[in-house]
Amino acid sequence: MRTTSRPRPLRTTAALAVGGAVFALLTSACSTADAVCSDGEYPVLYVGSTGSACVKDGEEPPKGYARYPEGKVPEHVDDQWWTYWNEHTLDKDGKIIEVSE
Repeated sequence: MRTTSRPRPLRTTAALAVGGAVFALLTSACSTADAVCSDGEYPVLYVGSTGSACVKDGEEPPKGYARYPEGKVPEHVDDQWWTYWNEHTLDKDGKIIEVSE
């Protein structure tokens, strides 16, 4: 006579719960996939446009680009400031203006 053992439902459920928690942590907690710039860089805004670029820390922005105003720097794609700067920019005098469509 052959018998088969079936996994205990409680163990299976616990294992799935732990596995799901580990997966969630690995895919979201330390992710930099949506960061505006890589480590060692900072974002700069193209003056008069919504364009942007990343510059190495310690370097000045290239001609035609400016640093974002303090406290209004986008850090992640689709964060508050990323969205804001899709509708605003800086003019040649550093004043914040709305972008015309």
